[in-house]
Amino acid sequence: MPESNFERMIALAEQVFDTKNDAGQLDVNQEVLARLEEIHPATVSEFADDNGPVAWVLMIPCNMEQMYLFMEGKTTEKALFESVKPEQKHDAIYLCSAMVLEEYRRKGIAKKLALEAIESLRKDHPIQFLFVWAFSPEGLAGSEELSRLTGLPLLKKLK
Repeated sequence: MPESNFERMIALAEQVFDTKNDAGQLDVNQEVLARLEEIHPATVSEFADDNGPVAWVLMIPCNMEQMYLFMEGKTTEKALFESVKPEQKHDAIYLCSAMVLEEYRRKGIAKKLALEAIESLRKDHPIQFLFVWAFSPEGLAGSEELSRLTGLPLLKKLK
């Protein structure tokens, strides 16, 4: 029996991020997803076909102090996530991850999801920066495109 899109997306996430071997990374599960939703509904975006999800985009809004601690290597991705409170003012967005199944890539799906999420966050918060921990050339290029399209400066932490 062929794998569902959900199973393929989970395998893709593990292949790209290898969270099981890096305790500092955010290992996304149902509890994390629920907390992201509490922080802001636009933090988690999905595009699906009849066989389930084909694209996921996760963002973590935070304040600039939290952003700089992460960018300077003084806190981990997991600690960044845990430090964010839903009621706080968010003026930065961590472009946490964007994953698309191979046969759906280069169709603008992740870009559309990300732009809609950033727009929604900007309606509710005074967002001034985007930041990314780039795991791939494609992830870096996508983040740079989001920065260009939104007019928000992008801070980059390279893997």
